[in-house]
Amino acid sequence: MKRLFNIVILFSLALSVFAEDVEFRAQAPSQVIVGKPFQLTYSVNQRAKDLQAPEFTDFDYLAGPYTSQSSSTSFVNGKRTSSFQLTYTYTLMATKEGTFTIQPAKITVSGESYSSNGVRITVLPPDDSANSGQQSTASRQQTAGNAQQSAQTASQTSSENIFVRTIVSKTKVHEQEAILLSYKLYFAGVDVAQLTNNTKLPEYTGFLKQDIEQGEIQTELEHYNGRNYQTATLYRTLLYPQHSGDIVIDPATFEAVLRVQTRSQVRSIFDDFFGSYTNVTKALKAPGATIHVAALPAGKPAGFSGGVGRFTMSSAISGTELKTNEAVTIKIDIQGTGNMKLLKTPVVDWPEGFEAYDPKVSNNFKTTTSGVSGKKEIEYLAIPRASGDYVIPSIGYSYFDIQDNQYKTLRTPEYTLHVTKGAGGDDASQTVVQNFVNKEDVQQFGSDIRYIHSNADNGKAKVESGLVYGSLAYWLFYLIPLLIAVVLLIIFRKQIRENADINLVRYKRANKVAQKRLKAAAKLLAEGNKTAFYEEIERAAVSYLSDRLSIPTADLSKDTIAEILRSKNVPDNLIHEVKDVLATAEFARYAPSADSQMQTLYDRTTNIINQLEDQKL
Repeated sequence: MKRLFNIVILFSLALSVFAEDVEFRAQAPSQVIVGKPFQLTYSVNQRAKDLQAPEFTDFDYLAGPYTSQSSSTSFVNGKRTSSFQLTYTYTLMATKEGTFTIQPAKITVSGESYSSNGVRITVLPPDDSANSGQQSTASRQQTAGNAQQSAQTASQTSSENIFVRTIVSKTKVHEQEAILLSYKLYFAGVDVAQLTNNTKLPEYTGFLKQDIEQGEIQTELEHYNGRNYQTATLYRTLLYPQHSGDIVIDPATFEAVLRVQTRSQVRSIFDDFFGSYTNVTKALKAPGATIHVAALPAGKPAGFSGGVGRFTMSSAISGTELKTNEAVTIKIDIQGTGNMKLLKTPVVDWPEGFEAYDPKVSNNFKTTTSGVSGKKEIEYLAIPRASGDYVIPSIGYSYFDIQDNQYKTLRTPEYTLHVTKGAGGDDASQTVVQNFVNKEDVQQFGSDIRYIHSNADNGKAKVESGLVYGSLAYWLFYLIPLLIAVVLLIIFRKQIRENADINLVRYKRANKVAQKRLKAAAKLLAEGNKTAFYEEIERAAVSYLSDRLSIPTADLSKDTIAEILRSKNVPDNLIHEVKDVLATAEFARYAPSADSQMQTLYDRTTNIINQLEDQKL
């Protein structure tokens, strides 16, 4: 009976194995070196037979296949899980450099044939003889004893065995053209135990910086300067040059802990066999680089706002047949790769008689090694208040195409709207607008309404407060507020006239709003919140200039500001400082800066606002 029970258990285990999907995989290193053996393995998750390996035409066959298998069964919460693995291992060796593909193998499982994946292997050349000689010398030094201990350690940790390269994708670019900057670690004949946090990166002055998300560091082989190294990419970022000329990237510093083998006086047979190790901290300096930046060519289109890259644009309209007080929306998608985060929102020239609202903008960007790519979605909303036929002109967006080296302008179709007179008021349109701008709901309560009751006995109306119609208290109740209103109107008539002038109101409140934002920026500076600090500083400067100069924010640009300030006889040095602060604040949000530079930008922004307050604008 016990034997029958064991047979049933084994049979059920076998069925559970066969019930799984068959997985037959081939694995090998993606990079190998000429003359050095490596292993190719085939693994299958079920019992199999008749492995048919491909011909290894580009490699020398050294040994194999060696077969091994493993299985396991576990019970968790009454649920049984099992696994099985059958592995075949071949030892091969590359005889020539290049990139080769090992074709799939075949195997039989339960009478059916299955194929594995193919394997692509890059074969690197061997080390040059000069480097081999250096390594042999180093090996001889390692056995020389205590007298050569320092020389041995210096040899193992020399700049020939471990160093960091600064790699830039391009050294000649246009303004705003993306550059991929990488710092890559190379090491051979040395054991890198870990990288410390003592990393010092340059300021990247003159660039807008966009970091690339760094996952787990992976190592791979690379043949460089006649020698094979293990390599690892330590840091990558995209840089966008903000002005023409030669821009210098300063050196960077990294720090690594190296595990170095030492050979002191032998005290036992185990010391002689295993040796001993010590940790050595080594600073690795990555060299700087110089980027030659060419100015964007002349002949910029009228609508050019700084976009550089390669983009496409599409648009759609909600409808062309509508009634008055019905909302119409236009959606525009700008897609591509380039300085996506600096793309300005195109302006729609709505016909007269349309009530337009601020557009809704949604950005979906992804940072890759080729640049920032993605889509900018813009939704415009307007409401026609009068019937008739209207034309919405084509919406244009101009940019500089990096690949074709020329300016291009993308355009939407021209839309013709036929608006008929609608029935009712603005209720429907107001609902759409509230949903669009996401305003808070307005609520009314029954307690806000007071009712007047009639007195049937004397035929006179009586208010809920108990005032009797025709009495002195009744008339004073109405006359006193009226007199107060007349007095206030006389006293504040000047203020009322000023408040009617929107530009004057904005002019007078400019400094108050700016100081409020500067106070918030100072708090963010103290907290060390760099991103929020730069955003608040930029808002303070832009909102102040917009209010003080009576320029809509959408039309605000450094050239427009300079032109208006110059027309108001503002000194040239102050105009230059205003433009420089705006340019610095615009890209400082993306470029790393020291706390001292944050404080400097804060002081400069405060200073120009105070100086402009003294000007008669």
